[in-house]
Amino acid sequence: MKNSAVTLFLFLCVLSLLCQAQEGGHYEHSDLSASLKPGEKAALLMVHFGTTHHDTRALTIDAINAQAQAAFPGQAFREAYTSRIIIRRLKERGIEKQTPLDALLTLRGEGYTHIIIQSTNVIDGMEMESLRRDVEAVRPFFKEIRVGTPLLYSVEDAGKVADILARRLKATVSGKETAKRHFVLVGHGTHTPATAIYSQIDYMLKAGGLTNFHVATIEGYPTFSTMLAQLKAAKATRVTLVPFMLVAGDHAKNDIAGRWKEMLEKEGFTVSVHPESLGQIPEIQEMFIGHIRFGLKHRIPDIMEKKAAYAAGKEPE
Repeated sequence: MKNSAVTLFLFLCVLSLLCQAQEGGHYEHSDLSASLKPGEKAALLMVHFGTTHHDTRALTIDAINAQAQAAFPGQAFREAYTSRIIIRRLKERGIEKQTPLDALLTLRGEGYTHIIIQSTNVIDGMEMESLRRDVEAVRPFFKEIRVGTPLLYSVEDAGKVADILARRLKATVSGKETAKRHFVLVGHGTHTPATAIYSQIDYMLKAGGLTNFHVATIEGYPTFSTMLAQLKAAKATRVTLVPFMLVAGDHAKNDIAGRWKEMLEKEGFTVSVHPESLGQIPEIQEMFIGHIRFGLKHRIPDIMEKKAAYAAGKEPE
């Protein structure tokens, strides 16, 4: 296991260097706070898919919100949910949550001119697309709006998450059982190309020597069937299902701890469920804070700005 740990460490170091080189051309330094002029105001808007489960919300969404407020006291803080179903269900319980569009319009009415938005989405899928469309609808009303990236956006992000989960999950078993137990990270998945990030995480874990780690999704790829084939090929007997989701809500409680556990047990595996979701992990929470910190100091140039510069003869650095 020591050799596997060393291999994974070296692998992630290389990924980090490659990602830093890539980000150097993708972003440009721009300090949002330093650019504010007299009379201008900035706000931080945290955007979550949301959950109706109070227990997991307190451990994940609320915890991340609290960290963001503590880390950036100079920014006014607001929150929004993207799931209209969750917003409606919470409203029936007397809990009001704004959509991103409503939150942005409220901020505009309160005189805010610069907005940094950070989503707690895991991948850059449909929810991020919806968020960006809301932003484009109101962009003319603000001096600047910056949208931070989801948890898994860069190669560096994927490497960090793979390393965090590998260390954390290996610590839940002892000695000889580490190699015998297989861990299955169960993500939500999507029908868009963003589902490829799950295969990337699976590849990174195995490239780091962790052949007893597998990734599967409920609504994307890798599927339950592809994961099952890997377990059988490895002659696994003991399996731990792990929610590869921000919150341990309906999918974690009904699909993972319910349907998936039952299906694996019918195949003859001894199955347990790891209760901790991604949003509960301190290192994952800190990654979101890091994305905000980076977004406050950098901006992504519009692609048409780049093309205009290239047409004028300016070569990329």
